[in-house]
Amino acid sequence: MTDDLRSAGAPTLEDVARAAGVSRATVSRVVNGVRNVDPVIQEAVRRAVSVTGYTPNRAARSLVTRRADAIALVVSGAGVEPKAAEESEDTTASGDGSSFTAQVFADPFFGRVVTGVVNYLRPRGMHPVLMFAESSRAREDVVAYLRQGRADGALVVSTHAEDPLPALIAEAGLAAVLFARPARPVPVSYVDLAHQDGARLAAEHLLGRNCRRIATISGPLDVPAGQARLTGFRDTMARHGHPYIPIVEGQFTQESGEAAMERLLAEHPDLDGVFAANDLMALGACHVLREHGRSVPGDVAVVGFDDSSAALACRPPLTTVRQPVEGMAAEMTRLLLDRLSRPDGPVTSVIFEPELVVRASA
Repeated sequence: MTDDLRSAGAPTLEDVARAAGVSRATVSRVVNGVRNVDPVIQEAVRRAVSVTGYTPNRAARSLVTRRADAIALVVSGAGVEPKAAEESEDTTASGDGSSFTAQVFADPFFGRVVTGVVNYLRPRGMHPVLMFAESSRAREDVVAYLRQGRADGALVVSTHAEDPLPALIAEAGLAAVLFARPARPVPVSYVDLAHQDGARLAAEHLLGRNCRRIATISGPLDVPAGQARLTGFRDTMARHGHPYIPIVEGQFTQESGEAAMERLLAEHPDLDGVFAANDLMALGACHVLREHGRSVPGDVAVVGFDDSSAALACRPPLTTVRQPVEGMAAEMTRLLLDRLSRPDGPVTSVIFEPELVVRASA
């Protein structure tokens, strides 16, 4: 920035226009993201913005664009049964909803989602507003927040089939993108993983190690991802001549993985392979196996799902199916920004491919 501009106070659109050799109106169009501006002129304006140190006045800009330049990142129903959420509705405002938020922050999955969203938004001068929707009152607050224009749209992470929030957002005509396919069809774009294909990779890897007495710790079966991973695993095992696979349902938590592993060992003490539908449950399973004197992978091979921080914290490090959560969250954010720029565009979906990451546990 020149000394004249420093002494004159904060740089203005006129300062940028003079530096770029264009009109003030052209600068305004570039700054406000209008699409039909010549790329050469856009680059000249961006250079002038950098040279002058101009910073748009967001309050004034929002009056013109009717945009908040903020995105709501909504975690809805994760880890809480619908009935329990409704029963706690009257106490949530007084702070008893803390168990819900504690579960969210304890799961590495959600941290990875936040990382992907923030990394995509930050270079674009936008920020996420974290919101929780663990009860009907909280869901109403989210919808009202969006209706009031306090955020331009919502990125919704919903993990329970009975969660009504996606339908509420769609009915209100609000811009949103979901992380994971909704259990009930709604006209909202989403990103997801080919979960059945990921479970197939896990099954084929265990069979390739000559495991023959294989069990699985499924995810919660009211969650589409939990259902899909179990279906993919069982179908693949059946195709290889294993029609019966012992199953214990978990809740995507380490504690549920420990409890499931205890039960599997009690009922099937000769098992030699386990597929857990996420890394936290696989971590819990490995803990229990060690406590029972079973070596991993010598006695029992263990495969997880997600390739989260829990996979590296596990001893031995966990063989797992990679879900590129950060990339999926970034794509979810891109879809939402595209939706905001083209409100009449079609609803779409993006499905990511899983990848097997082989480490020491299997």
